[in-house]
Amino acid sequence: MNVAAGVARRAGDTVLLGRRHGPFAVETKSTPTDMVTLWDGRSESLIVRELSERRPHDGVLAEEGSTRDSDSGIVWVVDPIDGTTNFLYNLAGFAVSIAATVDGRSIAGAVYLPATRELFVAARGAGAWLGGRRLRCSPTTEASQALIGTGFSYLAEERARQGRRVASLIEHVRDVRRLGAAAPDLCFVADGRLDAYFEENLRPWDVAAGSLVAEEAGAIVTDFTGGPASDGQILASTPGIHGAMSELLTGPLHST
Repeated sequence: MNVAAGVARRAGDTVLLGRRHGPFAVETKSTPTDMVTLWDGRSESLIVRELSERRPHDGVLAEEGSTRDSDSGIVWVVDPIDGTTNFLYNLAGFAVSIAATVDGRSIAGAVYLPATRELFVAARGAGAWLGGRRLRCSPTTEASQALIGTGFSYLAEERARQGRRVASLIEHVRDVRRLGAAAPDLCFVADGRLDAYFEENLRPWDVAAGSLVAEEAGAIVTDFTGGPASDGQILASTPGIHGAMSELLTGPLHST
């Protein structure tokens, strides 16, 4: 956890300086709305270099393509900038996310939000923390009073389907927020700033650290049906509304 925290903070402070002072170059990846900047690559290079120095026998799986096989059984799953669109538009909600995993299960992680200098950390069985404060998810028990976070695909046709789901959901909850980055959203569930968060079609680096932070703060993290969570489908919520959220996302009200 401490390794993840230190490296995430250094990478995040680097990309924040890059955002303010440049240089700035932007390309696209899977779709015209799936963007990557010069600073995604620089952040990933810094993270991989520092992990290699500190943990030379561990593996790496990172969003921008860096990979290394593991001799130790530990693989670091890295998102050098989660929320690149926020970063590009100079919005605060971007993060650096780093998790240590064993057999695909996160054992420690850190999510650092450079613009607000908030560092969320967790270790399995040892809790989730923001600074010296232990995190607890909200005590909400009524979905009708719950603030829900979500996100949308880069593919227009997928966004249209996901928008119909949100339209069917919104009258049954307090309100919905789309903040633009999965790792911070999961940490906000951990801190009670959101009562639940759901999204589809993510990747391992989007959820590896944030889902552990949410779990260690007492949230239930599953897929929409209540089965094992995956990067393909994740629902993280305070326990008091998890069943209701699962039904809202998969039951008769759900529109495909």
